[in-house]
Order: sequence, then structure tokens, then C-alpha cells
Amino acid sequence: MLSTLRILMSRFFLMCVMPMWLLYPHIASADWLDNYANYVKKEANKYNVPGYAFVFYEQGKTPRVYVYGKTRKKGGTKVTKDTVFRLASVSKTFTALLSAKLVERNQLAWNTSINTLLPDIPFNGKGTDTLELQHIVGQSSGFMPNAYDNLIEADYSLERVLKSLGELEPLCKPGDCYTYQNALFGALEYYFSKQDTSYSSQIQSYLFSPLGMTSSSVGKGGLLASDSWARPHIAIARNKWHEGKVESNYYRFSPAAGVNASIYDMTIYLQALLGEFPTVISKEMVEYVTTERVRTKRETYRRGWRGMIDDAHYGLGWRIYDLDGKKLNYHGGWVKGYRADVAFMPEKKAGYVMLMNAESNMINNTTAELWKRFLKQAGD
Repeated sequence: MLSTLRILMSRFFLMCVMPMWLLYPHIASADWLDNYANYVKKEANKYNVPGYAFVFYEQGKTPRVYVYGKTRKKGGTKVTKDTVFRLASVSKTFTALLSAKLVERNQLAWNTSINTLLPDIPFNGKGTDTLELQHIVGQSSGFMPNAYDNLIEADYSLERVLKSLGELEPLCKPGDCYTYQNALFGALEYYFSKQDTSYSSQIQSYLFSPLGMTSSSVGKGGLLASDSWARPHIAIARNKWHEGKVESNYYRFSPAAGVNASIYDMTIYLQALLGEFPTVISKEMVEYVTTERVRTKRETYRRGWRGMIDDAHYGLGWRIYDLDGKKLNYHGGWVKGYRADVAFMPEKKAGYVMLMNAESNMINNTTAELWKRFLKQAGD
């Protein structure tokens, strides 16, 4: 009852306050975030981005939502707080929390082996007998990075791709090195199907419904059924975009890249990550999945962030950055026609999400710039 009341109060708060920022931005004093929003808008104009939505939320303060552009470059409607975008690999953060929820309920364990998840698909490579759920979600399987993404993009079946993975020899022992994957997340999709359920059903039951994320969904059908959804745009020349079709390939590996959501729902997600829905997502769950596991040194040199990241690791479905002693939990997403970023800083009780319906690298700079400006105004 208390949990339901919290959700209703939160949604009422968002419904009342967010439109005021969207429709009457002059009621806010000219501050660092307004200046940042102007910077993002100028960048979007420069890169000719069709549309985006972003939110910055600092606990105890009003969520600040900004939207721009249209759902499609030609003939679309305006992007609103309810417009649904593909989250791409930001989906992995949801998969981590769903896994943590199932572990909490003793339905899975972090040390559940690949042979338990896929009893009828043998993994015979040397060392794969120690491959576990924690290595799948934690990107430390040991397989060559992005193994068989090409098969996903060639529309091979889930079972066929998993069988191909089962024949690989790991580059290192599971848990010892960082090797980013998409296809391997399909093991969870396959596991759920053999339990007469689905990733979509599980995430709806344990995360979307209890959090009140009513516009969020999994799969291509969920996106197309949305009242307002952003079309994908693919680059045809420098800063020139052409509307593409929604591809099904990565949707078939939903735990890796199958979630859709609006910026409204992603605001609720940020609030949950910051501890405001403890009966759904506990503080312990968040801390566990954002615990450093394998170092990702190359991330310290990533475009747009150079000079900001002192150290970088991967946890369980989350990247963990050290920004001059401040811990930032982050993940980006990129599928054909879309980009997305989510990040939150527990120490500062602040979070940020950006969703975009184009594959522009603009997002690399704008997310880094947000945290640079936030920390500067906070005196850090």
C-alpha cells in the first residue's frame, strides 16, 4: 500500500511539474542547467539532429526535462516528455537490475552457470564451464569483444547465434578481463523462453509495473504501439539524416538492447536508482550492480570525456567512472537510428538521461559536458 502511494504521489508530482518546465521555461531563473540546455540545442542545430529529450534530476528538486525537435525529420510531430525512444544498450542496466531482483527472490543466482541457463546448448570451449550469469551481465565472459554481433545483424536466429558462441574459445578466464558482448545476453532471453515466460514479461512484472513506467516496453511491437514514438535516423552524409526503418535484429536479443522508454519514464527510473522506490529497487541492489569488477582502461580516453575520467570499470550492466574522486554510474546505447545515455552520481544524488533519434556523436560531448558543468557549479 505504501509503495503504491509513493508511485501515485511521484507520478502526480511529475505530471504537475514537468509540463510547467516544458511550457513555461521562463519561470526558472537563468542558471547553469538552462545555459547547458541552450548549449545542447545549439549543438543539435549544428549537427542537424531531428529530435531529443533529456532530463536532469537532483534529489529534492524538481526534475528538469527539455525536449527538442520532431519524431521524424519530415512530417513528424513534436517530441514530448511522453515520446518513446529505443534505449539500445541502456537496456543492459535494466537487465542487471532485473537479474538482481530475481537473485533476491532466489529464482536465479549470480553464480548460475551457462549450462543451467542453456541446458540444451552446449558451451564446450576451454574454461566456459566456469561461465556464470555474473560474467554475462558483467561483460567478463572472456569471449572476443562483440562476438557474433555480425550474426545478429545478419538476422540469424537466437538459437543459432548462441550455438555459435558455444563453440568459441575464451580469450581469458571468465571474470578476469573485460570483453563487451551483445549476443551473449541472448542467453537470458533463451532461458526465460524455456521457463514459459519472456524477458518482456519479467521486466514488466518486476520493474515497469511496480515503478509505474507505463510507456516503457520491450521489443519492436512495443515501440510501434506507442502513442508517440521517435523514428530512427541514419546518417547519409556529414550531419545529414535519412529516416530509416526500425530494425528487428537487436530486439531479438532484448536483454542487450530491447527496451523502449520515454523521458518521463526514465525520470522515474532515475528516482528509483537514487533510492526513492526501495521496495522495487533497493539500495543494496543498486550498490551491488555498480560495484567495480573489471577495469576498462580504454574508457578513460573516450571521445568527449578526455581529461575527465581518472579510472573506469564495468560492474553488472553498468560502467563505473571515477571523475576526480566522484563515482559516476553510466551506460550508453547505440542501435541503428538511435542514441541514448543514462548516468547517476549517488554521492551527489543526481542523475541524467538523454534520448535521441539519430546516431549523432553529439551525445558523447553533451553528456560529458553536463557532468562537467554540474560538478563545477557544485564546487567540485
